[in-house]
Amino acid sequence: MCGIVGYIGNNDASEVLLDGLRRLEYRGYDSAGVAVIDGKKVEVRRSVGKLVNLEKKIHGHPVKGHIGIGHTRWATHGRPSEENAHPHVEAGVAVVHNGIIENYLALKEELKKQGAVFKSETDTEILAHLISRQMKAGKGFEDSVREVLKQVKGSYAIVVISADEPDKIIGARMECPLVVGLGDGEGFIASDIPAILSHTKKMIFLDDGEIVTITKNEIDIKTIDGKEVRKAPKEIDWSPVMAEKGGYRHFMLKEIFEQARAVTDTFRGRISEDTGNIMLDGFELADKDLKAIERIYLIACGTSWHASLVGKFLIEEFTRTPTEVDLGSEFRYRNPLADKTTLVVAVSQSGETLDTMAAIKEAKRKGAKVISICNVIESSIARESNNVIYTHAGPEIGVASTKAFTTQLTALYLLALNLGIKLGGIKADMAKELIQELVRLPKKIETILSHEPEIEAIAKKYFHFRDFLYLGRGINYPVALEGALKLKEISYIHAEGYPAGEMKHGPIALIDEDMPVVILAPKDATYPKMLGNMEEVKARGGKIIAIVSEGDSEAAKKADEAIIIPTASHHLSPILLTVPLQLLAYHIAVLKGTDVDQPRNLAKSVTVE
Repeated sequence: MCGIVGYIGNNDASEVLLDGLRRLEYRGYDSAGVAVIDGKKVEVRRSVGKLVNLEKKIHGHPVKGHIGIGHTRWATHGRPSEENAHPHVEAGVAVVHNGIIENYLALKEELKKQGAVFKSETDTEILAHLISRQMKAGKGFEDSVREVLKQVKGSYAIVVISADEPDKIIGARMECPLVVGLGDGEGFIASDIPAILSHTKKMIFLDDGEIVTITKNEIDIKTIDGKEVRKAPKEIDWSPVMAEKGGYRHFMLKEIFEQARAVTDTFRGRISEDTGNIMLDGFELADKDLKAIERIYLIACGTSWHASLVGKFLIEEFTRTPTEVDLGSEFRYRNPLADKTTLVVAVSQSGETLDTMAAIKEAKRKGAKVISICNVIESSIARESNNVIYTHAGPEIGVASTKAFTTQLTALYLLALNLGIKLGGIKADMAKELIQELVRLPKKIETILSHEPEIEAIAKKYFHFRDFLYLGRGINYPVALEGALKLKEISYIHAEGYPAGEMKHGPIALIDEDMPVVILAPKDATYPKMLGNMEEVKARGGKIIAIVSEGDSEAAKKADEAIIIPTASHHLSPILLTVPLQLLAYHIAVLKGTDVDQPRNLAKSVTVE
């Protein structure tokens, strides 16, 4: 989730680009750069870290020109460094790119055989090489970009300039957003509206498979196959604050709606539907090391701990290896049983959680192998780990975790599959089936999100209650914990998550007409038991909000309110169940009038004990 901006016109391109990147810095902040055409050459300035470092470099060594592209990076391929920062340039062709080129290794190897020399570790650099080679072979700029995109597999939003044709910018989109802005004698292109809203309110949104050529006075849109596309510009009436949030009222809501994309980015490039293989570039243990593992610990705090509880179910089912889940704040104080036969998996969105960091240091001291699941590239926990699996969720601004949780669940699913395949617990046919279930998941998330108005209506009926109980069984029990935590965090309503089988061992005493009970009842092996729990709640006058599978009329009839989710493998039901719980908590909090994005007393990452 990086930020792209491009400009052509009569103004100083570098200033327009820097202004756009400032407005996109929330999308990525491990490095940034610009490329500006000065006469017949491309001038590049790049820096590591926050945008202020790039601003200092440009002000110290200005770049002059009226056409350019810029990028603020959230690393996917290659560590944060100046070499890996965008734009990437080859023979006068400069490229910025969001997304993941899935076949970049094969393309890179072919280019190397042809004598290409690479300066970075990124997948993006191959685009600059491929486009420049097409142009050297005599093709025009637009045709060169089109031919290269026909070779590429994966997701992208790319913007390209060429010193050989310095009067145009070319952009293209496949599964990553790209918007074109129309000015008076100038044109703009960006990955998100905020970057260019201060310059123009007239915008055109590209669709997948479209390529745009922008000059000072006109734009031309075609499909990759060369067919003309006509689109009327739309007038955007957002305020600057609304633009930063993508038009959503809060960052939290924006991030809830980003989850289909974030989950896709977590598994993209790591799965093969054809072979049933899982390729985790951050986790490559030799077979002998894997077979030596006798125990697995998942260590985390807060929401990441809830994700780890789901991970335990997955890992034990797929590998039959004893797996424990421990709180980072408890692990190091109890002399844990860890040695060279132990694999420790640290789960942390920020990669800076102090308790988790201390726990993995203790595990390493005892000889354990440590891998981490993190969202932030080159974070402290990532650097301390032997291996790391990045979730690629993109920056999460809202303090209450949403897309970080569902991408952690996705990464844990991939890890469990990877281990299961390598240890022999999962055969090829089963692996393919489990991968196909994952590939279908983002569309199911989008289906749930489309029902937001119904969930908001439920929130209006229940926001005045002071206590909630959340119940789930098996792999879905941790989701009950997470749903209750979301409500507590942002609405300040008391809520408890419980394994449904434990309801009779205490919580049932609390149930009456003033206690709404949120029941997770997908149609899985525990479904008959959940129906029994619903009867017990109804007998005591409790109000039931049930999340049920599509086509299930029995559970829906027992509930006062029913939220329908698509059917899915029980391994992935936690992700689908999570989304409506996030929306319910969000709308209740909005109705309560709390500060949704910055709840009281909470910080995004806990870096002190």
